[in-house]
Amino acid sequence: MSTVILLRHGKSTANGSGVLAGRTPKVGLDDTGRAQAEKLVERLAGVPVAELVVSPMLRCKQTVTPLAAERGLAKTVEARLSEVDYGEWTGRELKTLVKEPLWRVVQGHPSAAVFPGGEGLASMQSRAVAAIRAHDARITAEHGDHAVWIACSHGDVIKAILADALGQHLDAFQRIVVDPASVSVIRYTETRPFVLRVNDNGGSLAGIAPPPPKAKAKRGRKTKAGESDAVVGGSTGH
Repeated sequence: MSTVILLRHGKSTANGSGVLAGRTPKVGLDDTGRAQAEKLVERLAGVPVAELVVSPMLRCKQTVTPLAAERGLAKTVEARLSEVDYGEWTGRELKTLVKEPLWRVVQGHPSAAVFPGGEGLASMQSRAVAAIRAHDARITAEHGDHAVWIACSHGDVIKAILADALGQHLDAFQRIVVDPASVSVIRYTETRPFVLRVNDNGGSLAGIAPPPPKAKAKRGRKTKAGESDAVVGGSTGH
């Protein structure tokens, strides 16, 4: 299967404001976020990106705009990668939300958390993972097993996708950190996902591109099975 780059949107006007923006309309990138979006073009130099799939939220569309322009790629909007529907919590200050009984549930038992008038974190994980796997299968079919694509989404959504790929229960997903404009990478195979990077804020990402496929598989060994095998002793890198 192909390789997906999970990209969190750049720093938005709501990040650091102390308010839970959620699905509030027209929350875009601030100056830092726009600089992060421009930097993404350089970070992904050498990475052949087949497709861009984005949350419908403005901040995600803005994050991939410079890369889309540089590569001549269209943006496929995917509603299932949208921000968590925080319902009545949307637009409220975090300092007041921490006093709500539900806050402790979100921290300690997120699989049971359902936001009043909104959705549950378990439902969010289900729709996000389904979207990633569906697009990955489609892109693999259209572009080949060695395709690389980008899914631009939100912090909690990406954390939930990573938890699934790591085989963790959703109740452990708060242990994962996903910063604005960070990159996490998953390569799905027939038997398991491989998590290649988490919360990467560094430089070039050229190393995530898989090597070109060999012309022929070795006798007695199926290529698909080999791609699903973990390296005993640990990966030696590319």
